[in-house]
Amino acid sequence: MSLNEIKISDLLVNPWERIGKDWFLITSGDKDGYNTMTASWGFMGVMWGKDTFEAVVRHNRYTYEFMEKNDLFTVSFFDVENEPDKKDALKFCGANSGRDVNKAEKTGLTPFFTDGTTAFNEASFVLVCRKLYAGDFDLEKLNADERNKWYGNDPVHRQYIGEIIKVYSK
Repeated sequence: MSLNEIKISDLLVNPWERIGKDWFLITSGDKDGYNTMTASWGFMGVMWGKDTFEAVVRHNRYTYEFMEKNDLFTVSFFDVENEPDKKDALKFCGANSGRDVNKAEKTGLTPFFTDGTTAFNEASFVLVCRKLYAGDFDLEKLNADERNKWYGNDPVHRQYIGEIIKVYSK
């Protein structure tokens, strides 16, 4: 089954399940070069009068380089309940760097190049996003318990708010 463009209002999704439990891939770049990474933090909603998705990427991630130099990114969600091998692919993409391995080749995911960016054919749905905002978290403003738990010696996240410009679904 292939992905088809749908209206965002037709997308019925529980973000607590799809983002926090099932995870997703953040991808930026095009056929000339892209990277993807697994994430389990993010937001979907309305900001500045637009349908948006917020993704966060640490500065040391290879995907960060692509997010910084491209105006577009995608978030690809998979049906991990009915296709448990997709959770294995997400685990691999989260534990390995695209600097060292071709994640699509290693996981069997098939990239498709659309709208000037990259997503994956096996996804159950994909959001194509145009960056509206990028900024680093200010750790001085973060609750000390959360700061110590999540950041200790790890680099800060950069927050990307993207306008959802297209939605593809199976």
